[in-house]
Amino acid sequence: MKLYSILIIITFFYSIGSLKAAGQKSFDVNGMDQTIKPGTDFFKYTNGNWCKNNPIPPEYSRYGSFDILQEQNYSNIKGLLESAAADKNAKHGSVAQKIGDFYSTGLDIEKIEKDSWNPIKEDLLRIDQVRNFEQFTQIIISLHKKGIFPLFYFGSAQDEMDSEKIIAMIYQGGLGLGDRDYYLGTDKRSTELRTEYKKYIQNMFQLIEISPEAATRASETIINIETQIATGSRTRLELRDPQKNYNKMTLEELSKIIGKFNFHEYFKLFGVAAEAPINVGQPDFIKNLSMAFESIPLQDWIVYVKWHLINSSAGYLNSKFENERFHFYGTVFSGKEKMKDRWKRVLEATSSAMGEAIGQLYVEKYFPPEAKKRMLELVANLKTALAGRINKLEWMGDATKKEALNKLNKINVKIGYPDIWRDYSLLQISKESYLSNVWAANEFEFKRDLEKIGKPVDRSQWDMTPQTVNAYYSPNMNEIVFPAAILQPPYFNLEADDAINYGAIGTVIGHEITHGFDDQGRQYDKDGNMKDWWTENDAKNFKAHTQVIVDQFNTFVAIDTMHVSGELTLGENIADIGGLTVSYNAYMNSIKNKKVENIDGFTPQQRFFLSYANIWKQNIRDKELMKRIKEDVHSPALFRVNGALPNIPYFYEAFNIKQGDKLFLAPDQRAKIW
Repeated sequence: MKLYSILIIITFFYSIGSLKAAGQKSFDVNGMDQTIKPGTDFFKYTNGNWCKNNPIPPEYSRYGSFDILQEQNYSNIKGLLESAAADKNAKHGSVAQKIGDFYSTGLDIEKIEKDSWNPIKEDLLRIDQVRNFEQFTQIIISLHKKGIFPLFYFGSAQDEMDSEKIIAMIYQGGLGLGDRDYYLGTDKRSTELRTEYKKYIQNMFQLIEISPEAATRASETIINIETQIATGSRTRLELRDPQKNYNKMTLEELSKIIGKFNFHEYFKLFGVAAEAPINVGQPDFIKNLSMAFESIPLQDWIVYVKWHLINSSAGYLNSKFENERFHFYGTVFSGKEKMKDRWKRVLEATSSAMGEAIGQLYVEKYFPPEAKKRMLELVANLKTALAGRINKLEWMGDATKKEALNKLNKINVKIGYPDIWRDYSLLQISKESYLSNVWAANEFEFKRDLEKIGKPVDRSQWDMTPQTVNAYYSPNMNEIVFPAAILQPPYFNLEADDAINYGAIGTVIGHEITHGFDDQGRQYDKDGNMKDWWTENDAKNFKAHTQVIVDQFNTFVAIDTMHVSGELTLGENIADIGGLTVSYNAYMNSIKNKKVENIDGFTPQQRFFLSYANIWKQNIRDKELMKRIKEDVHSPALFRVNGALPNIPYFYEAFNIKQGDKLFLAPDQRAKIW
């Protein structure tokens, strides 16, 4: 589990196929609202007409340029999956057979409706037969194998202090509402969600033929247990502290604080050596869980575990279960008005189950090799620009600068797709049922993950598939990764002028590089070890400079009385501001001594900032915005534009922003870090 954040919180899929499409606009001025002054609201100035003319479709909770591209790409990936499903000559055990059968079973609505909740009936009966905590442990093990995680998450992770080794990891979890604050908060939104959650649980239990009275009792039991779990859980802000969440211990030490739960048996049945070191991310969470085991009857825990089986499986059962789950998580939580078409939902599940298998087909058909070459040039240019800025920093001493440059130089770059593809030969996919295939894929992945424990780090592996529109920086690996699918407009366009590409993909590259030097990433050295390489004075200066960003973003009102959290979003805001600064400098270096013409009446410098703001064009529903303010480490799109740009001096020059303009910040009020 990665504790750092990534550029875009939702995974999108879209095609590289249109990368060179005739007439592909690199920036459409028709989407602008030039009745608004750039210094008043640059987000609306760039995207205002687009936002007015593109209401959110019923199946989306937010809608922007990424979603438009997602819709385009669904069709391309659908073609790959349909070809596999239609291949009658596909050999059993082949990738084509597995992709085809997974996709086909998900689309077999007649069988899924007929099966109703039969696919989980045997597991529910087995849970009902639990009579002691030893048997309870066995149930938890069986569910974790299926990718269902009541109580806590378990998996592998790099050792934070020794990045060449993989160790076991335990992390807090077990909450159906996802975040502790929804259980403990007294605000109106949290209270409403708890009420709706209780109704949702009641409705789901009645779908497995439990009486309304028993379903009501079950909902009360589940909310009681999850509230107790929430009291021992850390906040999202606390989870951003890598040092606080690194607590290495032995199995014996872990067993002493968990009490009834048999971790010795748990490790043994998963094939994890008893002597394997473990990072227990949140020891107080485990201690609280142990106390809950003592105070809550076993029969209540059985109800809780049954709920997590039902809730996690609902999206793969018949329409009654799917509709109930969508109503709560889709409509109540995020404001969506309808589900995506079934083929899209199944496509996403198939891609999740066999991501690199589909990714290999995707790359062969849609990824142009020249995109990778150009990306490598851009990354090199941005690293050079950042090195130049580090050398000129007034607030950082020479010793820390030297270490920063060493880390920058050692950042590894991955572009497009893995050099070594994942082997799916041991994954068994059949036509038995959709849910059984989902569980088989989950078990395959979980087993693969646990097999890493005790072994050296494989630095060739990727944490995203090629068809993912996203990018990430890994502090443990000290690497930046750009999957193939992000190398397309509006991020990257081989036919666009450099101002557009540096303003879009350049800022993405700069964003990810800057993550290595944000409030979390700066705590890791060039080799990915959590190590303090800063002098005391430089660390103090860094804290003072980042506090400027915290204070700025704390003032932004997202909706009603809900403010952006400057503390929770700090890492992403540092990366946005750093990405803009570094990419702009790299762009200006690239056009030095060159004559660059205006396009559509805008200077190259203006097009750089227009391109940046354009990638964040978006409409968002109120419920989704409220959800993200609580949960998301990224600021809302509006403030990734209007919050970040006032800290960039070049922005003022490009658009003649002056004192008195709403976005104007006095020079001494601007954040100056990288």
